[in-house]
Amino acid sequence: MTQVTFKNSPVTLLGEQVKEGTVAPDFSVLANDLSVRTLADFEGKKKLISVVPSVDTGVCSQQTRRFNEQASDVENAVVITISCDLPFAQAKWCAANGLENVVTLSDHKDLSFGTSYGVVMEELRLLARSVFVLDDSNKVVYTEIVSEGTDHPDYDKAVEALKSI
Repeated sequence: MTQVTFKNSPVTLLGEQVKEGTVAPDFSVLANDLSVRTLADFEGKKKLISVVPSVDTGVCSQQTRRFNEQASDVENAVVITISCDLPFAQAKWCAANGLENVVTLSDHKDLSFGTSYGVVMEELRLLARSVFVLDDSNKVVYTEIVSEGTDHPDYDKAVEALKSI
């Protein structure tokens, strides 16, 4: 299991972490309009899933913007940002930042994504900063769980993994 800190304090990750080469587990999250979204909603697309503790903080905001800028032109791909923020807060953040085509999904209801992917920080009830790249058949081709929750992920490696599919 990956050791993670948040603001230099150790946190416990709940759930089983997904591994490269396996089929990604399904999940159930909420879209900004409160509709339920699952992995099947993105069937047939390559996926870069960017996971952040809260989209309305500096590093998380930068991560969401950067992945969308760097990967938006990858053919047949979608960039998804998942956090435990309320769907209303995610929609407000997107509007305030002029991002109309960003897919933000909320795991606040039952932590389905976080538990399925092993990234729930138990002590904070937030998701650990992480990145998962899935091919169009939902095979996991890249994972990164950032060891310090306030640090940035390796953007270049994640985007390269998406482009190489």
